[in-house]
Amino acid sequence: MTAKTAIGQVIENTYTTRQKPAVIIVGGGSAGAALAARLSEDASRHVLLLEAGPDFSTDNYPPALTSAASVAPATFDWQYTSDDKANLGHDIPTPRGKVVGGSSAVNGTVAIRARPSDFTRWSARGIEGWSWDDVLPVFKALENCPTGDTQWHGRSGPLPIRQRTMEELSPSTRAFIESAQAVGLATVEDFNAARTDGVGPYPLNVVDGVRVNTGMAYLTAAARSRPNLTILADAHVDRVILENKRATGVVLATGEVLSGAQVILCAGTFGSPAILMRSGIGPAEHLQSLDIPVVADLPVGVKLLDHPIYYNVYALKPTLSAMLPAAGALVWTRSKNAEADELDLQISATHFFDPANSPTGAAIVLASALVLPHSIGSLQLVSRDPEVAPRIRYNFLDAPSDLERMTEVVRLTRAIAASPPFANVVDSELFPGPGVTDEQLREHIHANVSTYAHPTSTVPMGADNDPAAVVDAWGEVRGIEGLRVVDASILPELPSVPTNLTTIMLAERIAAHLNA
Repeated sequence: MTAKTAIGQVIENTYTTRQKPAVIIVGGGSAGAALAARLSEDASRHVLLLEAGPDFSTDNYPPALTSAASVAPATFDWQYTSDDKANLGHDIPTPRGKVVGGSSAVNGTVAIRARPSDFTRWSARGIEGWSWDDVLPVFKALENCPTGDTQWHGRSGPLPIRQRTMEELSPSTRAFIESAQAVGLATVEDFNAARTDGVGPYPLNVVDGVRVNTGMAYLTAAARSRPNLTILADAHVDRVILENKRATGVVLATGEVLSGAQVILCAGTFGSPAILMRSGIGPAEHLQSLDIPVVADLPVGVKLLDHPIYYNVYALKPTLSAMLPAAGALVWTRSKNAEADELDLQISATHFFDPANSPTGAAIVLASALVLPHSIGSLQLVSRDPEVAPRIRYNFLDAPSDLERMTEVVRLTRAIAASPPFANVVDSELFPGPGVTDEQLREHIHANVSTYAHPTSTVPMGADNDPAAVVDAWGEVRGIEGLRVVDASILPELPSVPTNLTTIMLAERIAAHLNA
């Protein structure tokens, strides 16, 4: 059966034997899977979930997706690359999951909440309903975490979160933590509790070595058995159908039309703005340059935020060659110029590295990141053809303070690496290598900066009087009825953490709002 025939069969089943869907959700990733599960809990609401990639039942995901020892398998990736040669001298691969579960199925499994100060910055924009007091109960309710203080943790939510212990880590990761402590960093027992400034093992959505994505956690066998939930895989959405500024359905890239009473875009920070712009919602001048009729002149794609990252890689001594578990430990601290209560620097210790590329057959990566950058990127269409990738420009290190802070965190990384006991487990530095002096670091960072793969804010939420906002506090697109966006693209500010847990929380909270 061809993909088009399969889509046609679902259309026939959905629109002939049932009523028109109350909600069409576009994208089955971190937000979309959670939203579909929650909205379909109302038996009177028919939910149609569309995913451009494949779909797997909860217990049938392939090892490339369930293994927590690897990230971003090419088979399940959109294969996007940024357009940054003009400002950085190189483009940057931008991995995004293309499967039910989305990027939660291909990421590094880090499960850390955004900090209270991150949400304070939301409130400073006049956005109501997203204070720390508003979101903490949602974070707790979505997780099942058997350890940690119940002041901070939930026990019975759909997403399993497990706090790594020192005993579980590889010898080199334990040495990294001990060396970070030796250079003066405090010990953090739980990055989802009150104290987060220091070094400690990661909390992860991993159980027995299995990456538990939102497709597994939310779209369980029980959820899939609901007669009011339909999941359609291999359904790439071109645009939203708009009639008199009201969303009435979507058009697939194959040309099929799916009608619905409401459309919610959960296609991610790159996918959702691209769909909006192909639908005529975006900056008027940009749309007109592609002969797209303008329905709503809104600043879609004007702002793209992400965490710049730089990789130090060390070959391990043959006697200390263990590389599991892959995701191990984190340093989270502040730069010398950080604002009050900001933690703007991270160092992630992982084994996400092909051991064949190490002369000893084993390596550890110390990835240095700036998690509160000032540089702003953008996203635009290259073509109105949905099969053509958008133009992604990170514009990393454009703000001078970003390069200064990136240099500061890389120097901290190298200081930790040079200290025992970590220095005693290292055979050699593979990258940047001993030929790069401390004085050359700035130039080397600029030439090799990459992405932490936490893009946000291309469809930002905001208060009614905020000219930079595309959606309101509950994801509703300005001036368009029946159309919402619910994913990381609507975050008004970049959280100072990996974004997966915050994105799931966002979907949970907006689902509760819609179910109220």
